[in-house]
Amino acid sequence: MRFLPTDEQSDFARTLRSLLGSAQVPATVRAWADGDAGPGRALWSRIAGTGLFALAVPEAHEGVGLLPLELSLGFVELGRAGVAGPVVESAAASVLLSELADEALAKRFLPGLAQGETSATLTLPGGSPYALDADAATYCFTVSPAGELRLTGGGGASGTSGAGGAGATGAAGEPVRSTDPARRLSLPPAGGELLAAGPEVVRAAEVAGRWARLLTAAQCLGVGEALLERTVQYAKQRTQFGAPIGSFQAVKHRLADTLLGIEFARPLVWAAALSPAPGEVAAAKLSAGEASYRAAMTALQLHGAVGYTEELDLSLWLRKARPLRDAWGTPSACRAEVLRSVTPPRR
Repeated sequence: MRFLPTDEQSDFARTLRSLLGSAQVPATVRAWADGDAGPGRALWSRIAGTGLFALAVPEAHEGVGLLPLELSLGFVELGRAGVAGPVVESAAASVLLSELADEALAKRFLPGLAQGETSATLTLPGGSPYALDADAATYCFTVSPAGELRLTGGGGASGTSGAGGAGATGAAGEPVRSTDPARRLSLPPAGGELLAAGPEVVRAAEVAGRWARLLTAAQCLGVGEALLERTVQYAKQRTQFGAPIGSFQAVKHRLADTLLGIEFARPLVWAAALSPAPGEVAAAKLSAGEASYRAAMTALQLHGAVGYTEELDLSLWLRKARPLRDAWGTPSACRAEVLRSVTPPRR
């Protein structure tokens, strides 16, 4: 098992990081939180230009995947930059439709998702009943516990190019407040167009759910990296008693512990991407989510009162850490999954 990315994979991650570094992402996140999806959609289109969304779609439908490792590398960069929007959900929806092996559904939805012309959000059995950014996504898919895949709408008038309205059959509910204002949650409308039903939908939903959990873990890793990086920079600049606070032993220890948490989670994420068994993915999500949350607590403590201010970009990552820790598998759910994976079934 190889835990280091190849040169090609590293080049892809660097390209994405460079693009996001020059894209004024914090401004798009604030606009997204205020209900203005225009800047976010423009950024989505630029991200799609790197081929990121195509990594979740088979080659037969204008993708280059399914490639969980490369996709995970990309999602670390999305988390590091703090990108808003249903990025995880769009990739998971692509996986769901790919796993169904329904040619008509694949031709209808996958090319647009691969090229970033459309976006999607979804809810799956056993997960949150709330759909993320259903008011902005092109499509809103739901899978019921009985195995019915429905297209319940999607509030976005367009994905990025005006193609998204096709297939929308209803409006998303009123968004509810979230810890992260850029995560707009709403209950999908009831009913909608029945796309598929049966055991194959249940199986495809299980696979898509694992991908969503894995990619959220990768996002958490990126969020943790961003929080630690900004906190280290601040600790070098902020002085107290005539010395940078970063020179104090207690601060060094806190930062070192945060770094250890992130570096402990990183190989678990890569291992899960290489071997996405339920237990592996749950371990990755648990460790990355907790590392990201601890990085947020460290950032908040060491920044002091300034860490609370809305004007500081740090707040964008601080508010992401906790919702991402709980999205697509709370810590307790992930611990239970890890326990099931290492416990022999009773006879």
